[in-house]
Amino acid sequence: MSRIAAIHLDDANLPPPTPEIEQERRVAIFDLLEENRFLLPGRDGRAGPDGPYDLSLSIRERRLVVEVKTAEGNPAAEFHLSLGPFRQVVKDYFQICESYFSAVRTLPPSQIETIDMARRGIHDEGARVLIERLEGKAEVDDGTARRLFTLICVLHWR
Repeated sequence: MSRIAAIHLDDANLPPPTPEIEQERRVAIFDLLEENRFLLPGRDGRAGPDGPYDLSLSIRERRLVVEVKTAEGNPAAEFHLSLGPFRQVVKDYFQICESYFSAVRTLPPSQIETIDMARRGIHDEGARVLIERLEGKAEVDDGTARRLFTLICVLHWR
């Protein structure tokens, strides 16, 4: 029950993504829905609302907005997280992804693997930042944080 059952991205005001970005998005959503851990902790001596949860992610007024609803559609929580702590790691992630996508087309596998290792390291850093930002609001495991970080990056796409 401590899981995300559905995820929605509010990307209506964004330009169409490149095929690579769209693929990253599809894979992140698929993997996230296949396996995740997401729990709303209790507050003031009360238990948090039971999952599974429906999540909506959007960026409004330079903040990441995470809206959480129960499976029945009832509001469970809403978080507004500053994007400041994500700015550099998102920028680094986009740069390494561009290098990776370019390398896949032109470089030998050994060089692609080196770039992919760097990409995973930056991805892990983004997941760590997300876990820190969600502290006290929601509990997620590393895999869930990594996939959510990918979706945060997709919402930054310009």
